[in-house]
Amino acid sequence: MLEPQSLRKAVIPPSLLSDPSPGSFQSTRLALRVSDDGSCCLVFIASGCLVYKIEISLDESMVIKGKESLLIPIHATVLNSSIVNRCPHRSEIQSIALGEGDGDDSFIMGTVDSYGHLILSRLERNGADVDKISYSVLPRNNGVGEGSWAGLCFSSVHQSTVAVAHSFCRSVDVYDQDMHVRASIRQLLYPASLSFLQGSLLVSGNSVLAVAEGSQLSIWDLRVYEKGGCVQRVCGSIGDIIYTVCGSPSGEFAIGGSDRTVTIYDPRRWSPLSRWVNCSKYEITSACFSSIDLAYIYVQSIDYEVLCGQWKESKKEFSFRGDSNWLGFSKCANKDVLAGWCDSGSIFVADVKASSKEFWDEDV
Repeated sequence: MLEPQSLRKAVIPPSLLSDPSPGSFQSTRLALRVSDDGSCCLVFIASGCLVYKIEISLDESMVIKGKESLLIPIHATVLNSSIVNRCPHRSEIQSIALGEGDGDDSFIMGTVDSYGHLILSRLERNGADVDKISYSVLPRNNGVGEGSWAGLCFSSVHQSTVAVAHSFCRSVDVYDQDMHVRASIRQLLYPASLSFLQGSLLVSGNSVLAVAEGSQLSIWDLRVYEKGGCVQRVCGSIGDIIYTVCGSPSGEFAIGGSDRTVTIYDPRRWSPLSRWVNCSKYEITSACFSSIDLAYIYVQSIDYEVLCGQWKESKKEFSFRGDSNWLGFSKCANKDVLAGWCDSGSIFVADVKASSKEFWDEDV
């Protein structure tokens, strides 16, 4: 069982960023990382052609709940804020993601703009912008055409492998650092989200990529070249668009979108395990499994709300709301720390832990 430890609200200094760019419908312009000692978290946000780093303190722990388990935020201190000078994009950045580095002293930050230009930057674990190796990868069509949403995701096993989706071109490209490792994966419809699937339930190991396109989810095995590598197509609700897909370490994956429903799938049969119907009032634009208990999932929708609940029982545990439209939302890779960035300039950070009552019951 999960319980929230704190919900903090920090404000971006107006001198650093006063008017953020609007971005696209998806809230993919935020990534965060918690320090090794857990005293602070580094929140990276993208606005326009720049990436900003906000360091927020996590020292105080306090939970204030309102009606229907709605969390009330407390003020958080911004320890440091700056511009990351490693991302020289020429158009608006659409997505940002973090991946682990080869050693223990660094991590990788990936950004992609509206024309599919990918930049991979290596940063210190404390977020310091030092003279590390960076890779810049131009889109396969050399940036010709219209700008649109673009997304990226890192492989959980091969940290140098990154997949980039470009909506307007209806294509997905896979890179190993700055090397294009296979032919572009052509999509039938415009991609809206992508994620590497993982877990022992997958026969193909960790080379499986899930792409949300329109009302269906296409599954691609990067080792297969027949049919372009497409091994399965999973249809969602007819007429509803899938905006997000995420995988769990055990192998299951979840989708959500305009039908306001989170559906969990079994990769062994490509069939639904559970459906949490109408879990949100409006369209779902982001979802991620808990790192503590895989029976829980976090869901973010466009009505300022983020909720946590058990997907098997379709039961909400708690929720919190932003003060304006979400421009970015993400969860830490190995911890249940969530962050959301609002149009007003506020950043909400939620810290979730395993319930102490559950451990007490086990001891008894």
